[in-house]
Amino acid sequence: MSWLYLILAGVFEMTGVTMINSWHQNRNWQSLLLLIGGFGASFLFLSLAMKELPMGTAYAVWTGIGAAGGAILGMILYGEPKDAKRIFFIAMVLSAAIGLKLVS
Repeated sequence: MSWLYLILAGVFEMTGVTMINSWHQNRNWQSLLLLIGGFGASFLFLSLAMKELPMGTAYAVWTGIGAAGGAILGMILYGEPKDAKRIFFIAMVLSAAIGLKLVS
């Protein structure tokens, strides 16, 4: 169950990061509320995951999911560059997160 909490924490972190960008572009209450809710839920699920997972592993995987997911959402939603080098390094971040899961 702790890994499910950690994945949810990463997904909500991606929501928060996406809403930061939306907040900078639109400055509306919906973006602000989703930003606060996204990061709040992210920290809640990270906290639940850390009851069973080591802190270093949980934090590394959480930031990996958030960083890779934020980059992917930036490409999909905001038209950020999608070149091969960028996708390669995003894949490396995800590979490292999966590697930590395998050795934990």
